[in-house]
Amino acid sequence: MSTVRQKANSRISHLRSLLCVGLDSDDQKIPEIFKKTGSPVLEFNRAIIRATSNSAVAYKINTAFYEARGIPGIQDMERTLADIPRACITIADAKRADIGNTSKKYAEAFFEHWSFDALTVAPYMGFDSLEPFFAYEDKLVFVLCLTSNEGSKDFEEQLLGDGRPLYETVLEKVNQWNRGGNAGIVVGATKNGQLEAIRAAAPDLFFLIPGVGAQGGSLDEAVRYGADSAKESALVNVSRSLIFPQGAFASIDAFEQAVSVESEKLHLAMKRAM
Repeated sequence: MSTVRQKANSRISHLRSLLCVGLDSDDQKIPEIFKKTGSPVLEFNRAIIRATSNSAVAYKINTAFYEARGIPGIQDMERTLADIPRACITIADAKRADIGNTSKKYAEAFFEHWSFDALTVAPYMGFDSLEPFFAYEDKLVFVLCLTSNEGSKDFEEQLLGDGRPLYETVLEKVNQWNRGGNAGIVVGATKNGQLEAIRAAAPDLFFLIPGVGAQGGSLDEAVRYGADSAKESALVNVSRSLIFPQGAFASIDAFEQAVSVESEKLHLAMKRAM
């Protein structure tokens, strides 16, 4: 089992939480109070981290929101990484994969240069495109399986010649690739009808479950069906509904308090579901 997986499970067990905080930090949506600072996105992220650090197991940085701003955005991502508590794991939501030599460089970028603990990848170019990521045995590699978006019907849920949906073939392959215990899958919380069966078919994989909150997925079912038999090896990601609370805020402290209250609500709901 990878050291990152052990670290995540240790914190899950300690906190009785599966909370992954999604830092989808859109510079056009952050409250005005942060725009008065020298580094609005960075200070926004720092406030989110302070408000959620007692409940969070992981932080997932959606790299698109940083790459879109060029060098300043990448610098904010790097500084944010440095501020995430060491007890939590860091996930680069970058959905990378390409021919082998290119994937090798992607792996070096995210696992060595930036030292993320985990990375999301796309499976549709096959194992040779993912092997460079799995070579990092101490990390976690989350393969897109059955995602939370409506467009999952276009490919992932299409039936193959043997009558099975494509995502089931992906799941079967990831089970085979999990030789070092460092493989996981992305399964949307909006797919609760399939989540229980997917967990039964993949008892040894680590699940990353987005789609709770703004996308309407059930938190209770995500926890109940996504975790393994030990009530571990799963993360439920919450992004927009947590980091962009409703209301106007007169101070950063007031914003932090609003995020903290929502974080604790999620944590309590997870404890109940576990």
